[in-house]
Amino acid sequence: MHSTEFLQKVDAIYDLNHQLSESKYVLLFLILTPIMKYFNISLIVFVISIQSSFAQDSSAAVKKKKMHGTFYITWGYQKDFYTRSDVHFKNDRDDDYDFTLHSAKAHDRKDMNNLLSQPLTVPQYVLYGGYFFNNKGDWGIEGGWDHLKYIVTEDQTVHMTGQIRGVQYDQDTTVNYNFWHYEHTNGNNYLTLSLVKRNTIYTSINKHHKVSLLLKGGGGLLVPKTQSVILGNERDGPFRVAGYVFTVAGAVRYDIYRYFFLEASMKSGYVRYTHDKIYSEGVAKQHFFSQQFIISAGINIPLSKD
Repeated sequence: MHSTEFLQKVDAIYDLNHQLSESKYVLLFLILTPIMKYFNISLIVFVISIQSSFAQDSSAAVKKKKMHGTFYITWGYQKDFYTRSDVHFKNDRDDDYDFTLHSAKAHDRKDMNNLLSQPLTVPQYVLYGGYFFNNKGDWGIEGGWDHLKYIVTEDQTVHMTGQIRGVQYDQDTTVNYNFWHYEHTNGNNYLTLSLVKRNTIYTSINKHHKVSLLLKGGGGLLVPKTQSVILGNERDGPFRVAGYVFTVAGAVRYDIYRYFFLEASMKSGYVRYTHDKIYSEGVAKQHFFSQQFIISAGINIPLSKD
């Protein structure tokens, strides 16, 4: 066989092989084209379904985040009464006395005579802020600042026991400013947190007027600014934590047009001064019960339209 004929046969075999290869690629293309179309459609459907599901989840999340309940704030004034108490005074650091005045009377001071011509915080006031947990408003929580004034009554006769600078006493004595004076006129202040239960007893047909009974119970800190005179030495303040208080209160609330209310309440407290600073290194201790009669007004801040 001549070399020319051999080369012609090789070229023919190469052309046939090339044609077969191209046929395979065409066949592969014809097979894969509908498959790819199917996967493209499936991918589009999958993406749309994910977007739809995400939108539904987002909508549900927005609904879940919808706020409920009502905030409120209250301002008012009060008249206060106190039980008798034993007041214990001690200083064994830079003086030498340790005595008790038994069954001492105390009173408040309303300071309401010049209400319109003096700061609103001069009289015995209350400031409360609270939150009812749901739209029904049957349970809530309330933080409070009660500014009471406490003054041990001057010129009363009390029984005194203990010692003053080495001299023992067990006798009656008269309270006077030159010997002994004790008051919290810049505040027998209660800083409290209370749980609130409300029971609605009347709602008008148009829902613009509502009457409720409230029960409150809680406790907190005593933050007085004490003015004292002990053995002729005077001290005034400063504000400091000096004990604790537990309180319980009952109130009648009248809501007007949902956003405003009036409230009348009675509040009882157990007050215990554990470490009240007086002159120099002196300390006073006592405990008593207080009774408050409060008239206040407030604003509701509903978090929903329900």
